[in-house]
Amino acid sequence: MKQEVQWKPSRFNARTTVDDGGLMLYNSYTGAIAAFSPEESSRVIELLSGPDDPVPDGDCTLHKDLLEHGFLVSQDTDELRRALYLHQSMHRQDSMHLVLLATEACNFRCNYCYEYFPRGTMKGTVTSGLEKYIAAQVSTLNRLTISWHGGEPLLAPQVIERLSHSFIESCDSNGVVYGAEISTNGYFLDREMFDKLLDWRVERFMVTLDGDTEVHNQRRALTGGGGTFKRIVNNLVSLKAVDRPFEINLRVNFDNSNLEAVTEFIPVLKDLFGDDPRFKVYFRPVGCMGGENDLNLPVCDDITKDTKIWEFNEQAIAQGLTVSSFISDILLPTGAVCYAAKPNSLIVGSDGQLYKCSVAIDQENNQLGSINEDGTLDLDLDKMALWTTSGEETDSNCQSCFFRPSCQGNHCPLYRMRTGNRPCSYEKRQIKQTLRAIWLQGKAEEQASIL
Repeated sequence: MKQEVQWKPSRFNARTTVDDGGLMLYNSYTGAIAAFSPEESSRVIELLSGPDDPVPDGDCTLHKDLLEHGFLVSQDTDELRRALYLHQSMHRQDSMHLVLLATEACNFRCNYCYEYFPRGTMKGTVTSGLEKYIAAQVSTLNRLTISWHGGEPLLAPQVIERLSHSFIESCDSNGVVYGAEISTNGYFLDREMFDKLLDWRVERFMVTLDGDTEVHNQRRALTGGGGTFKRIVNNLVSLKAVDRPFEINLRVNFDNSNLEAVTEFIPVLKDLFGDDPRFKVYFRPVGCMGGENDLNLPVCDDITKDTKIWEFNEQAIAQGLTVSSFISDILLPTGAVCYAAKPNSLIVGSDGQLYKCSVAIDQENNQLGSINEDGTLDLDLDKMALWTTSGEETDSNCQSCFFRPSCQGNHCPLYRMRTGNRPCSYEKRQIKQTLRAIWLQGKAEEQASIL
């Protein structure tokens, strides 16, 4: 007689009950997120409670769905070995991510910034080296992703233009997928510049607004003083007329000084951008990251941070805003691993210096070497290994965590280095609130499609 296969719930599952009595399930190994109706929920919970042999005919479809998305696995599945294999796959050599500091100068002086701006625009020898480096490497790649940072990268659009054209030509000639994103304060992001960036295949943007005019201008003023809110908002509103795909994440940084202002600002964001889902909101707490004003920052305690992130997200969804795709991206396999911990990721400074972490530029073990004008790298592999092998390899708690495939103990290797504690993302720490926010967003979109 043929023995029936036995099943067990995946060790990488998380779940929560939502407002209508239904169930949200998440699996960090497959990245699957599923919503079940109140009528299905009790049976799903039973199926996830242990092996059910044989599966009743009425549950075949439900059981198949749970298997297909990894919520159930066969009894003999070694999920820890699967997770180890996923971790090892991060060392694949066919994808590359470069964070390029087009300039390290900035026209803003935000009161919580951790940067010092000692260097200006990227040197010509560095851009030449990058062009040659990518041209030499591209035949081994399937994907190249560029993140434009600074300073304020739009102070040096000529660098972005030159390198973008070079990278696109190299990738297109070799069948390599190319994509780019940019973090900008938005001051120079007018329609003309935006169209150019889209032509250079920059399609994902991060722009910060910390509240309405007065609050934002107090926190994010020009160098030497002067407001920035009106110009940024005027720029952003003008981009709604662009009939091309893009994603602009409107980041709102909060601390104890602007909690009420953020709540009051959400309806303003709704009025400005609620009619265009390409504009998405992203709430994050201010932290002490090594800046000269760290001792004066009114940072929130951990409980307030965890609470307010999801309060703000739910308020935004209720107003008809779309939350950032960064939230769901973090839940994907390896999605919560910091770029500093990924072996295929490097930061290139404007002077050609190589780093792993943008927050610790002056930290000696973060200074990995340099890129040469001929496209070769002088790279300290011991320092490289320090950043890329400090997570689940040495932490048994991370190895047994339900979120292991997503963050692999390396959501922030710098935090682990500096504190000795394991870094956990806000999404993992508050996974039920995360899943609830995703459910609320889905319900809001469903309702909007009906109207």
